[in-house]
Amino acid sequence: MWVVLAVVVVAGLFFVRSGEKRVTVRVAEVQRSTIDQRVSTNGKVVPTVDFQAHAPTGGEVKALYVSLNDTVKAGQPLLRLSDAQARKDVAAAEAGVASAEAQLDAMKKGGTQDERIAAKGDLESAELQQRQAAGSVAALEKLQAQGAASLNEVTSAKQRLAESTVKVNQLKTRQSDRYSTGDLQTQQAAVQQAQSSLDAARAELAAVDVKAPFGGTVYAIPVSQYDFVQAGDALLDVADLNKLEVLAYFDEPDVGKLANGQPVKIVWDAKPQSVWHGHVLESPTTIITYGTRNVGECLISVDDAHGDLLPNTNVTVTVTTMQHPDVLSIPREALHSDGSSNYVYRIVGDKLVKTPVQVGLINLTLVEITGGLSTGDKVALNATSEEDLKDGLPVKVEN
Repeated sequence: MWVVLAVVVVAGLFFVRSGEKRVTVRVAEVQRSTIDQRVSTNGKVVPTVDFQAHAPTGGEVKALYVSLNDTVKAGQPLLRLSDAQARKDVAAAEAGVASAEAQLDAMKKGGTQDERIAAKGDLESAELQQRQAAGSVAALEKLQAQGAASLNEVTSAKQRLAESTVKVNQLKTRQSDRYSTGDLQTQQAAVQQAQSSLDAARAELAAVDVKAPFGGTVYAIPVSQYDFVQAGDALLDVADLNKLEVLAYFDEPDVGKLANGQPVKIVWDAKPQSVWHGHVLESPTTIITYGTRNVGECLISVDDAHGDLLPNTNVTVTVTTMQHPDVLSIPREALHSDGSSNYVYRIVGDKLVKTPVQVGLINLTLVEITGGLSTGDKVALNATSEEDLKDGLPVKVEN
């Protein structure tokens, strides 16, 4: 009877067990992997070595020697502007220098040739009057001694002699020291200013022939041959497309995660199959307003540019701000939280066991496990039905 009873009990348990409802769940295995944290944003490609030619003066584009994407060498002619206005400016500046130098030379000599001739004539006339006045004084003094001239006549003659002498001395002084040291210095400055204007005009004339300052690629030509351009208008751009940077704009909450040297991935929608790599050169030092966003400007190098990434293009940059290699990890959806406590549902036999875990780095897809699980453990992700996961729940693994 005891044997029969035992068989009945075992059979009953088996029957109950076999009739127990099991929930189908998706599971993942605890394994070792590399976990990193990243932040992404938009940015603009800027050349490190860039040359933008501007029109030195208004005029016509007489010749255009290059096309877009042409590779040029240092010193190679790129474009030529009309030089009519530049030559006119040079001629006017040369006239200004000649006039200023002539004025300075005249001042050093006491005046222009006409002024010197006139001054010489005035001096000779004054000296003649002086001699005549001296002769008149001598004659009247003799007549006074003979009683034929009065004292008043002699005094008047002496007064006229003194006045003529003063006039002669003034004319001589004016002839020898007409301009002061300050006058000469002022005119010397005027000569230097006129020479600077001439140098600038000659530089503008030389600038009508635009040449490449270094080897690179022509990536922008906003003008065409025979176009009329104003002074300062952009003519073309040349850059070394092997030396590029990205100016990226990170939202304020992400700025504190950035540091110099962090690795960066760069993608461009125009070439979705291509990926470029770089690193943070200068992390943000301040927050600015960019459209409707508060952002920090970050300068990023492009370490593997080979002419296949164009300046001024908009790109997406992803910075790896933290990385933990070879750590225990589980999918993020397997992790559950209750306040500050974290746990998972481990698969033990055919049931779920609520297991507390300690976590480290977390990103969008993975969680670092620092305690509570071992390599090879299996954890439940979710049920294939609407059933909630709970401790002790009978389950079967989805095939």
